[in-house]
Amino acid sequence: MKKSNFLPIAVMFALFFMIAFVTNFAGSMGVIVKNQFHAGNALSQLGTFANFIAYACMGIPAGIILRRKGYKFTSLTAVTVGLIGVGIQWLSGYAESFAIYLVGAFIAGFSMCLLNIVVNPMLNTLGGGGTKGNQLLQIGGTLNSVGGTLAPILLGYLIGGNVEAATVADAAPAMMIAMGIFLLAGIIVFFSRIPEPHLDQSQTANQKSQITNTHSPLSFRHFALGALAIFFYVGIEVGIPNMGNLYMSNDPLVGAKIAGTVVGIYWLMMLVGRFVGASIAGKVSSKAMLTTVSLLGTLLLLTIILLPEEWTITFRSVQLPVSMVLMVACGLCTSVMWGAIFNLATEGLGKYTPAASGIFMTLVCGGGILPLIQGWVADIPAVGYIGSYIVPLIGLCYILFYAQWGSKNVNKDIPTD
Repeated sequence: MKKSNFLPIAVMFALFFMIAFVTNFAGSMGVIVKNQFHAGNALSQLGTFANFIAYACMGIPAGIILRRKGYKFTSLTAVTVGLIGVGIQWLSGYAESFAIYLVGAFIAGFSMCLLNIVVNPMLNTLGGGGTKGNQLLQIGGTLNSVGGTLAPILLGYLIGGNVEAATVADAAPAMMIAMGIFLLAGIIVFFSRIPEPHLDQSQTANQKSQITNTHSPLSFRHFALGALAIFFYVGIEVGIPNMGNLYMSNDPLVGAKIAGTVVGIYWLMMLVGRFVGASIAGKVSSKAMLTTVSLLGTLLLLTIILLPEEWTITFRSVQLPVSMVLMVACGLCTSVMWGAIFNLATEGLGKYTPAASGIFMTLVCGGGILPLIQGWVADIPAVGYIGSYIVPLIGLCYILFYAQWGSKNVNKDIPTD
């Protein structure tokens, strides 16, 4: 690691942390939104919806911005937009306006999309590529999981035990910390020298690509089905803990503090799963790994739905539903799905792989759409919180189908050189 790159590398680590922290914070805020703005379960997920739907709007444009303007410009844009978005969310608590909160969540989503586009290649570049670049990416991924784990735990403690009186203003300390990190990151990036090895030739290469390519990633059936699998996957990953947080927070025997801790453990299980997945990825195929975790996840969700809600265990002197213990275990399953789906979907794409990455980023919007649908299902009196897990269950069934049958490349006749 070059000494001159120490500060920008540290900033990228902080931004890796912030991507998951801000995203999971938006999901956990559903508990506050539900109470302060008297929203139903579906409306409580609009913040998550607004955050993720920004990916649908910004996924491909963000890639174009990166290619044409470079790492430094894109990073500065991302942290500036993030600062504005979180600031608007913070102000919404004092304005007591649900609409302002949603605008802030939407703007913050633009920032998260830009950051996702820039931090991975930028860290690899700052590390000089090769093993050092890969090492930095692995550290960044770990910090991403830590941020995702801490967000719901911190919000649960800020709310405390009085869920009925919770307001967006209660979350102000966490949002001020987020704004501070964004501001500091922007200052450091502005005064840092960032390598831009691909900037000069990107526009010419892009124009040439548009002239010579008669196909696209969507010409490959296994990629098109894989892109849909990513849509379902992100919705599953977000919807499972979000609904669990609402369910436990509104249970007077559990409360927001314990709920935040349990949801934090879900994200911690994702971190554990990633460590395990990384250690066996060289020995187990992506198809076998995805089949195993999607099948196990399907069984866990079926058990959650069918298990009597009165079955509980004691957790920190609280009677916690056994179904929520199984919800935590789902984190082990979702942890390795992204990488496995990406590998299967981009197998054999060759020159179409960069464009495929932009499409994948666009379909991250599933993280907002599926939880919204799940919240709507939970609002049906005959279904409720637990019954709403039928939504991610359907998504997991599709991913299982993709792992077994949809991931086969049947378009090998398309030139990819």
